[in-house]
Amino acid sequence: MQTGVKLPSVNFKTRVRDESIEGPNPFRWEMKTTADYFANKRVVLFALPGAFTPTCSTYQLPGFENGFEDFRAAGVDDIYCLSVNDAFVMNQWAKAQGLQNVKVIPDGSGEFTRRIGMLVAKDNLGFGQRSWRYAAVVNDGVVEAWFEEPGLCDNFGEDPYGESSPETVLAWLRDQQNAKAA
Repeated sequence: MQTGVKLPSVNFKTRVRDESIEGPNPFRWEMKTTADYFANKRVVLFALPGAFTPTCSTYQLPGFENGFEDFRAAGVDDIYCLSVNDAFVMNQWAKAQGLQNVKVIPDGSGEFTRRIGMLVAKDNLGFGQRSWRYAAVVNDGVVEAWFEEPGLCDNFGEDPYGESSPETVLAWLRDQQNAKAA
């Protein structure tokens, strides 16, 4: 993906809590669009191979969650975590991680991920089609900065992590703030 490019228009099938529904699963289906998530705000989007996986659950997601106020101070309205997982998995992962700040986006069919060129085979891990690890700063639906892990390819033997880390993205945002202030 390149900077200056508008994100593709995609529908995301989500599950949202609905207090009018009784029982152990008080959620209903809700269709969200790219515009619902990205229009009229500046956000950080980061994507990863899978919910509940080690690097994603131990470093990347907690780093963005715990650093939320620093991102806000750097001019970010929201932080989104996207994975090629369904809404049920993403909601349970958010719950297990105790998320208060980062919002999850389920790309269950991989349509968004495919359209931005980040869908890769992870058959070597038994995952099937998944997202390559990346992060982006998105301003009103347009990519402002792009952070992609090296080695993009199918069935990559490693899980690189660093380029899309919260520390890397926050450093870029702070550099931008400092450049504007100078």
